[in-house]
Amino acid sequence: MSTSAWTVAPEPVDSPAAAALWRAYYTEVSDRWYLLHEGRRTDPAELEREIAAAAVDGLLPPRGLLLVARHEGEPAGVAGVLRVGAGAAELKRVFLREDMRGRGGAALLVAAAEDAARSLGADRLRLDTRGDLVEARAVYARLGFRETVPHNHDPYAEHWFTKELV
Repeated sequence: MSTSAWTVAPEPVDSPAAAALWRAYYTEVSDRWYLLHEGRRTDPAELEREIAAAAVDGLLPPRGLLLVARHEGEPAGVAGVLRVGAGAAELKRVFLREDMRGRGGAALLVAAAEDAARSLGADRLRLDTRGDLVEARAVYARLGFRETVPHNHDPYAEHWFTKELV
């Protein structure tokens, strides 16, 4: 998918761009959580353990896919899609670098993820997020996701969304 300065395309989870974006994503969400709940940033050793433990997260064909958004050729964002059951896919790790936010990249990234979910056989896309990620929740609502009942028991999940893929 391409719009003006933006492109969104599948990329291996271990590519340098994907790895750098995953590190930026995890650092931001982890620091946010620790600052909110414990008044500190993430311990560097803990950050490295968690990045290594969740590096792939199942986002490998034929069950999953990682999308990388680029702005003017530079890695700017990432989103994962994972088939999770009959007709369902899950949106994971949606992230845009802070300096890329507000430029339309989130909508393009999520639209590409919806297309990827359809290609994986899904007719609905679901996700979970935390309460402190208010910007993410606003984006999902703006893009047609509706808040729903919990679909998992993730200890960090506080809000669950779904969207029918017509």
